[in-house]
Amino acid sequence: MKPNIGITDKNLAAVSSLLTAVLADSMVLYSKTRKFHWNVKGNSFMELHKLFEAQYTQLEEAIDEIAERINKLGSPVICTLKEFLENSSLKETPGKNPDQNGMLKELLNDHETVIKALRKHIEDCDEKYKDAVTADFLTGLMAQHETIAWTLRRYFK
Repeated sequence: MKPNIGITDKNLAAVSSLLTAVLADSMVLYSKTRKFHWNVKGNSFMELHKLFEAQYTQLEEAIDEIAERINKLGSPVICTLKEFLENSSLKETPGKNPDQNGMLKELLNDHETVIKALRKHIEDCDEKYKDAVTADFLTGLMAQHETIAWTLRRYFK
């Protein structure tokens, strides 16, 4: 049964599509953060190992909430790695394990990319699609990404 929540079917579909891109970016970022958690080495191994674990755990919780929001709007959720890669603006780096600074920079760049996309999505949800709940939800996600980006940025002078 379709949701009858005061948002047109066209807008529900548009917001679900937008959320699918957010989900895909989150899954790619989750995968990269896990990869770096498993492959970090060097002087700050344990510190970064724990930092990356905390970050991928936070991303994992957000991923479930994003998927549930898509379902609440009446749309199915993509679930395959192929679909996540097709819908993500982030790129994987197969076979590459950068040094600690490279890991931090790559994750920082990805979080900042997500933040910029979320800013646009929040504006669209609020003004264009008249979905204040999704705009608010995305604002919370953006705040989490900003905190992670700030933490990563602190490793650089």
